[in-house]
Amino acid sequence: MRVRLLMLKAGCLVLFAAGCAVGAGAQVSQNVQAVQLTQEAQAPGVVGTHGARAKAAKEQAQRAAALAKIAPAPPMGWNSWNFFAGKVTDKDIRDTANLLVSSGMRDAGYVYVNIDDTWEGERDASGHIQSNSKFPDMKALAEYVHSKGLKLGIYSSPGAKTCARYEGSLGHEEQDAETYAEWGIDYLKYDLCSYRTVMQQQAPNDPQAQNRLMRAAYETMHQALLKATAKTGRPIVYSLCQYGWDSVWQWGPSVGANLWRTTGDISANFDRISEIGRGQAGLAKFAGPGHWNDPDMLEVGNGKLTHDENVTHMTLWAMLAAPLIAGNNLTQMTPEIGAVLMNKEAIAIDQDALGRQGDRIFAEGPVEIWAKPLTGGRTAIAIFNFGESAMRGIGLHLKQMGLHGKVTARDVWAGKDLGKIGDDWRTIVPRHGVVLLVVW
Repeated sequence: MRVRLLMLKAGCLVLFAAGCAVGAGAQVSQNVQAVQLTQEAQAPGVVGTHGARAKAAKEQAQRAAALAKIAPAPPMGWNSWNFFAGKVTDKDIRDTANLLVSSGMRDAGYVYVNIDDTWEGERDASGHIQSNSKFPDMKALAEYVHSKGLKLGIYSSPGAKTCARYEGSLGHEEQDAETYAEWGIDYLKYDLCSYRTVMQQQAPNDPQAQNRLMRAAYETMHQALLKATAKTGRPIVYSLCQYGWDSVWQWGPSVGANLWRTTGDISANFDRISEIGRGQAGLAKFAGPGHWNDPDMLEVGNGKLTHDENVTHMTLWAMLAAPLIAGNNLTQMTPEIGAVLMNKEAIAIDQDALGRQGDRIFAEGPVEIWAKPLTGGRTAIAIFNFGESAMRGIGLHLKQMGLHGKVTARDVWAGKDLGKIGDDWRTIVPRHGVVLLVVW
């Protein structure tokens, strides 16, 4: 395969391949035909019998219930890419597991230890995937991670090659899913990567056909995971990474996804973090227990982010009911960064059992106010200042979120009760900062 590398960051490598022969074409076509028939049967405007529609609705409800059992709250954990990238090893993952425990992150809810790309070795004569020399015994590693009260995640691609050009799952989906389950894997990140080449070759200049190919590929692995779970009893969280293409939030649950990336890669840059976070406005209706919008991993503690920027990042992700997948260097985590990542009240907002994603209810200049419904009739309110100087005299705008009169409020990051406040209440929000309240 001749590959021209275009972009590499945060674990999703975008590739263009020229003149490469991609196998398993017949299987790809068959998968697409099967999914296409299903989609056509369920498409708006297709008139079916009342019984058929009722059956489809029942199956959809059953699938939603099954997804909710696997990821009832947004997954929390740590991913290897942001810090280790392609150099991650078995020892790094064991050390990370130990640090998640000793730092208190495990007890705060960060339970998934996810290995990103570059763990993959060759396939044996029967086609079964092997881990490479950096990971001599994946099953033993999983047992070690489990012994710490944690869960192990892994990475692959529906393409022939992963983003870093390691072995992908194309044509081996059932084998790989069964292997993951036998190893004791709890989480799969499935990155589109070289499957783009299949889409381009199978359906050149046909975006709709390419979309059907992509959806079919993700459904193929979903079915493989279901079969593996049926054999082993081990459920595996299914995380789609295809950069938010084709409004994945509209169809992610239909291919069994528990979470799906809504965007391109994040970086430890406040402008990029705020661009991604603010870009989630309007997506709240697509998220819920078992199926979550994923604006990518946390960069808290990375790069040159200030304290206020780290707090804003954590707050915005909590308001979005986003998966909280850290990616910082745990060996050098300061108490300040630990306090941001492990703030119990911020995490409780993210993990709230109501399962509702927050949304923007007010915007004026650099100031945005987001609200997130919580259990018990409570509401989380985040007042963001994305501007370059402090903003003074910022109010709540309670009417925009359906609240009237005075409310009882607690300031989450200050850790103090504010008593009764109303729309006449005012606050100062620092540059790139946030004030996070819970009101009732």
